[in-house]
Amino acid sequence: MNVDKKIAGQVINGNASILTALKQMDAIDKKLLFVFDDNRFVNILSVGDIQRAIISSKPLDIPVVEVLRKNTKMCNIGDSMESIKEKMFEFRIECMPVLGAKGELADVIFWEDVFLTEKNRIDSDINLPVVIMAGGKGSRLKPITNVLPKPLIPIGDKTMIEDILDRFVNVGCRDFYMSVNYKADMIKHYFETLNNKNYNISYFQEEIPLGTAGGLHLLRGKIDKTFFVSNCDISIDENYAEILKYHRDNGNELTIVSALRHYPIPYGTIETGPNGMLKKITEKPELTFQINSGMYILEPKLLDEIPVNKFFHITNLIENIQKRNGKVGVFPVSEKSWKDIGNWTDYINSFKKDNA
Repeated sequence: MNVDKKIAGQVINGNASILTALKQMDAIDKKLLFVFDDNRFVNILSVGDIQRAIISSKPLDIPVVEVLRKNTKMCNIGDSMESIKEKMFEFRIECMPVLGAKGELADVIFWEDVFLTEKNRIDSDINLPVVIMAGGKGSRLKPITNVLPKPLIPIGDKTMIEDILDRFVNVGCRDFYMSVNYKADMIKHYFETLNNKNYNISYFQEEIPLGTAGGLHLLRGKIDKTFFVSNCDISIDENYAEILKYHRDNGNELTIVSALRHYPIPYGTIETGPNGMLKKITEKPELTFQINSGMYILEPKLLDEIPVNKFFHITNLIENIQKRNGKVGVFPVSEKSWKDIGNWTDYINSFKKDNA
């Protein structure tokens, strides 16, 4: 197959911004692009390269060539397929560029071209506890939540909460703690009737609503290692092992998973100086923010900082950590890697996509 066809849609110019690259990845549902300078192949750009740039506070308008890795593994056109496969397997490489005699991109070998499935490339077994906050009433999804608790609302051929569980199970997580309150008996009964579950669920129940983190005090003495916390109405399509690596490498006590969100302004914006003198007109700018996705990684000692039976949001915990100069990190994911399926618009869009 012609190499141009293999990488169709995944080519980007090195002068394009990292924000443009992220949008292109979202549009084609890929996390890797091939960077060219005119017709000359430069390197591969991964979503991880962009995430590291954002974590380092680099602006979103810098060109992608400024965030490329220096040590990308590549092969030459004379290398045997067996040696290419061995290198890809050893380093879990998603795709291997094959260079010609003049450094041109002669071929691209994708993981799924030479191994059974793309999923086999993931070499993660993080095996950490996961807390899922599933006790809310799901007010944004009324009237359906008058009948079903939000976690059991269907997404394709499974429920909302099973989608979350499956993503964690795929990276080796087996022990789940589920906060329940509203229609708790229905949630418990549903999981009791499932066959072939390859994970364990322990429930903890707030007698009164305690906010987004207040109920975590019930887990003191039950969790003694780093753990994930996730809302029950969000979906994160990301390598969870990479989020954990960032958390540990930086010695964070708490890591927030953020999602980039783009807001186009359909008007020209005006900037003025003294005496109302015009400084600048920007035609239809786009604002980009990092927003709280609803997923976190916490160290177990933080459970001792949750007050007992008091209304307490996770933002209160974050503020307390910062007040004592503790480390709170932020790991960004792209806009379409995060879905807030707890509101009607995104829920309906998710349902259409899963049933397309």
